[in-house]
Amino acid sequence: MLKLLRFLPALLLCAPLGAGEPAEISYPELARRLTDLERLALLPDEGEKCAQWSSYDRASKYDEKTGKYVAWDANGDGGGIIRREGNQIVMAEMDGPGCIWRIWSAKPESGHVRIFLDGAETPAIDLPFSDYFNGKAEPFTRPNLVHDAASGKNAYIPIPYQKSCKVVAEPKWGNYYHFTYSTYPKGTKIPTFKLPLSAEDNAALDAAEKSAASGGTDPAGQRPGEATQKVEVNVGADQSAKVVELAGSQAITALRAKLDLPAGQAEQRAVLRELTLCIRWDGEKEPSVWAPLCDFFGTVGANPYLSLPLGLTKDGWWYSCWYMPFGAGATVELANAGKEARKISFEVTHAPLKHPSGSLGRFHAKWHRDVMLPQEKERWIDWPMLITEGRGRFCGVMLHVWNPKGGWWGEGDEKFFVDGEKFPSTIGTGSEDYFGYAWGSPKLFANAFHCQTISQNNKGHISVSRWHIPDNVPFQKSFEGDIEKYFPNKRPCLFACTAFWYLAPGGQDKYEAVPLDQRTGYYTETAAIAPVPGALEGEKLKVLSVSEGKAAPQEMSGHEGAWNNDQQLFWTGGKPGSKLELALPVDKAGQYEIVAQFTKAKDYGIFQASLDGEKLGDPLDLYNPNVVPSGVVSLGKRDLAAGEHKLTIEITGTNEKSVGGKYFFGLDCVKLK
Repeated sequence: MLKLLRFLPALLLCAPLGAGEPAEISYPELARRLTDLERLALLPDEGEKCAQWSSYDRASKYDEKTGKYVAWDANGDGGGIIRREGNQIVMAEMDGPGCIWRIWSAKPESGHVRIFLDGAETPAIDLPFSDYFNGKAEPFTRPNLVHDAASGKNAYIPIPYQKSCKVVAEPKWGNYYHFTYSTYPKGTKIPTFKLPLSAEDNAALDAAEKSAASGGTDPAGQRPGEATQKVEVNVGADQSAKVVELAGSQAITALRAKLDLPAGQAEQRAVLRELTLCIRWDGEKEPSVWAPLCDFFGTVGANPYLSLPLGLTKDGWWYSCWYMPFGAGATVELANAGKEARKISFEVTHAPLKHPSGSLGRFHAKWHRDVMLPQEKERWIDWPMLITEGRGRFCGVMLHVWNPKGGWWGEGDEKFFVDGEKFPSTIGTGSEDYFGYAWGSPKLFANAFHCQTISQNNKGHISVSRWHIPDNVPFQKSFEGDIEKYFPNKRPCLFACTAFWYLAPGGQDKYEAVPLDQRTGYYTETAAIAPVPGALEGEKLKVLSVSEGKAAPQEMSGHEGAWNNDQQLFWTGGKPGSKLELALPVDKAGQYEIVAQFTKAKDYGIFQASLDGEKLGDPLDLYNPNVVPSGVVSLGKRDLAAGEHKLTIEITGTNEKSVGGKYFFGLDCVKLK
């Protein structure tokens, strides 16, 4: 017994601090965690945290005296800092042991950003901010970890520190920043980042770079004892069918599905929302996973994309590589709320556990809309993506935006309240920034950790996702993750999301199944007026003269309907008798039908069109209660010589219902048929 007691202190020093966190973390281990989906299931230790420093508007505050949130919708998010030190600014300041996982910016420039670690007077990294992202400076050279996503600059290179971290920037560093970091329990030993990296550390980053590009396959590779069950499921209309039932203590390590879909995107979306996936762990009554099929796999509609945990391959296989452990059994079911039977092929891969099931959280994924909205009036802008209680980790979200009028929907910041925080330990700078891109770009992209799989020029359906793999957010008691929503539902601008997280058995998951009419009926797939192919854009026609007022291009993406190039030529400031003259080029002599598309609105006038001094048809009344495209209007046929002709628009009056005493005119396009 004395010998055992003599050796016990040494044994304790080598033991893990808790179920999930070892006492010492090497740099290769940190690199491995960049893509380690299995580790997400380990329940967090006390003292393990994830937070973010960003340039959010510091006007947003929580007043402890009144218990109120002040300027909670403040939106000057480009220049927020901790403080100034001489001509430098302090961007971030953390106590260790910890690790920076993610650096993001919308506009990194040439001013240096310096990262000081563990109280050193010399920075561990001293680079122009742009060099953190442009692939030129080691170790920020690996394109799957450091990349541009639709103008957003992202760097996922671990930067660990034992005692402290301080990030400062000199003038002209740019605008907008995030530094997302983890803090580990006291006593954790972690290396201090140092350049150049060792051969072993570089090799570990190279392996993570390769793993980050493994979309479609489990980044862990084949596991010991792994098995795959292939199942054909026929599920009738308004029926459910069991996909697979697994016994004992195991983990689902991959889930794949394939089905035939109709041709149209709207029809595909409807079918994929009719089908829902339901998974129960360990005999639980209420499922831990419930979501429409496409939403569970991270997008809205059949849009091929590849990310680390989820995606849709070009050959039609939906895949999930989330690690889903259970202690006493699992049941996977598929429900069909549609009017037609469906046949789906499933592949379910499972493997023995490497850790005791009691040390592992259970995987949760829930789809919802407008659930558990804040009660505080001053928090009207916060839209909850996930509210849960217990012990676990937040691991990501797919957000579906229905925005039929268009316009930029995503000024809103993400806000994460952990374990009852009054002020969030993560607060961001804009919705697109949270999802890895910038400046509201509609460009589609897909990376290991974030994607934009649908965007109709920020109009109609938008689907964006962010997976928190190395930067998962641990919580011991509770988690609330919000994203600000500036546009009201009545606009309409409607949010729905699928949240992904791990939760210890017994934790609270209050999300319930949603009926079909609330999965599809809340948006209306409208048949937009088709843009005129091969047309001459109105905003690009040469203006020969304007007798009164001004004619200039106007963006139209914020309105319902379809305008060629989402723009029009907008003439304002005229009155009856005023004329606008435009050059109409004709490439080849011949007889042409002249067709055009205009804009109608409540303050638009009545106009007479002429070509080379000869009237084209009857006057055009462009009044309408709402802003809409007119559709294609025929102005008649003419024999035209090759060369430049003069198209004249003259204001003749206004509709009796018109408001504001205005005579506005909008020309979308002209086509010579």
